[in-house]
Amino acid sequence: MEFNLSQILSTSMVLFAIIDILGAIPVVIQLRSKAGHIESEKATLVATALMIIFLFAGESLLKIIGLDVKSFAIAGSFVIFVIAMEMVLGLTIFNEDAPETVSIVPLAFPLIAGAGTMTTLLSLKTEYAPQNIVAGILINMIFVYIVLKNTERLEKLFGQSGLNVLRKAFGIILLAIAIKLFRSNTGL
Repeated sequence: MEFNLSQILSTSMVLFAIIDILGAIPVVIQLRSKAGHIESEKATLVATALMIIFLFAGESLLKIIGLDVKSFAIAGSFVIFVIAMEMVLGLTIFNEDAPETVSIVPLAFPLIAGAGTMTTLLSLKTEYAPQNIVAGILINMIFVYIVLKNTERLEKLFGQSGLNVLRKAFGIILLAIAIKLFRSNTGL
């Protein structure tokens, strides 16, 4: 079990783009205002656990329902593509309601550890070693925790236009990732 810095950095960047916690700051602020507060620790721990469990058990779950990783990765590339288009074009395709308690649903799941993240994890597993993916998950979740704890400060620091620029930049990165996943799993 050897760690590869290049794989850890690649995995971290891919997950950073798909989780898009900076782009989600306006959503997190809205959820916080409706719920009163967000339990940053709980949301971070639940999202981390979901991602690690899915990384190791997701493939077995897919086999039970008769799917292979490549098919899931191709489907995931479409999900990532749609999420990227939302980010770049300012569309809203996925809508979530804000319940009374937001730390687990919709914050930990599906905002942080949603379908795009889970699909990305299985797709990454086809290219990178699991220990490097776990390291990338942990790096991202530390960053997610810091952002959740400091959303109000970050909103003031970046301003609305700064947050919009970050969201669009990560949207472009996600588009490229979606195309790469599609090409590598279809052989095109």
